[in-house]
Amino acid sequence: HNRTPRCLCACSSCAHLMLSSSYDYKMARHTCSACDAHRVMSLFLHRRSDMAFPLVALFFMISARWCLEVAHAGRQVFDVMDFGAIADGETDDSKAFIRAWMKACASPGRPAVVVPKGEYRLQPVVFRGPCKGYMQVRLAGDLRAPDDLAAFRGSHEWINFASIDGLLVTGGGTFDGRGASSWHLNQCPTNPNCKPLPVSIKLGRVRNVTITGVTSLDSKFFHVIIIGSQNVSIHRVTIRAPRDSPNTDGVHIQGSSNVRITDTAIATGDDCISVGPGSADITVSGVNCGPGHGISVGSLGRHPGEEDVRGLRVSNCTLAGTANGVRIKTWRGGLRPGSVVSGLVFEDIVMRKVRNPIIIDQEYCPYSSSSCRHESAQRPSVVKISDVKFKNIRGVSATQVAVKLSCSGASPCHGLELRDIDLTYVKRGVATESRCENVAGGMAGGMLVPPSCI
Repeated sequence: HNRTPRCLCACSSCAHLMLSSSYDYKMARHTCSACDAHRVMSLFLHRRSDMAFPLVALFFMISARWCLEVAHAGRQVFDVMDFGAIADGETDDSKAFIRAWMKACASPGRPAVVVPKGEYRLQPVVFRGPCKGYMQVRLAGDLRAPDDLAAFRGSHEWINFASIDGLLVTGGGTFDGRGASSWHLNQCPTNPNCKPLPVSIKLGRVRNVTITGVTSLDSKFFHVIIIGSQNVSIHRVTIRAPRDSPNTDGVHIQGSSNVRITDTAIATGDDCISVGPGSADITVSGVNCGPGHGISVGSLGRHPGEEDVRGLRVSNCTLAGTANGVRIKTWRGGLRPGSVVSGLVFEDIVMRKVRNPIIIDQEYCPYSSSSCRHESAQRPSVVKISDVKFKNIRGVSATQVAVKLSCSGASPCHGLELRDIDLTYVKRGVATESRCENVAGGMAGGMLVPPSCI
């Protein structure tokens, strides 16, 4: 007797039912499409009796529940709590994480290891591939590293993602390296033969990896190291450690290509980003750096047979209160033939009270001990630097020498370019300066404060 159509919609991803006499079919489909799976069942009912509609609604609720289970099965979600994790901040949850990873790794599609909110204590763990599907780690909780270095016997990393092709790490959670308990044991700032402390996160021999929306806090040594890898993206990540924390580099890249670090905030006690030997096609954009030692290429030339660094673009970054701005650093001495650094662009960068805004240092030796006075360390660097552009770099220098290009007497720099540089001294009324040494050729143009020494 009442011919008003009613629409019943069950979204198979969230099992949400909508009942309305005003929604038409298109509206029902549109509303359901907000759910993840975008699979919709709808039905128009003509109310012929008061009993018919409840029965059909019950049918759809049961159907929606079944579809929900099917959808979850297709997505392959592996919650670490289902594998024995306790998340009380005290219990060792390492085995539960490994069991969840292994089960997900053996599953096709896009399996996800889910870490709900809570505090999880993890011993050093290796999340190893290859895996059948594109792996996801959805980290909403906080992972906590061991305080005691004895837990790292035989391990150089805390969290190690190894031999994986296809990985997404996201979720808003935190990797807490608990570094404050170990920083006083770090001898590397003074001892060239030191034993490094553990790295927080290692990406080793991986491909097609994205890390986004997570935080790395207080690493014992480097926060993230990318080695032997291709197609890696670090996007909208937060990296934090105190200014005085030793060797807590934000992201270190070595032997890797096509790496992108974008829209990321890094505050550390060492380089915000360091680009090591064998790096190629690296993009750094939208990075806020400080405190720390700046964005560095190097150090290079300390070990024989190091691979070249080719193709780096650093743009749209801000450095505040750092020891250096954009830097290339190579050790004195070394064996020929030396490696090559070429094809570097630093552009559209803001400096805020940075001590050395633009610097090439081919006399790098951070130690005050006899190692810097050794005969081999007195020889000029054999690393060759060429085709490096510094463009549209502006702001305030904390020292009077805002541009320092100290190249090697054995391998002078070629093809340097300074263009549109505007770096004023923090002391008003005092002009900034530029200094060049062993620069064989280059060009300068546009606004140049300080005046070019090329």
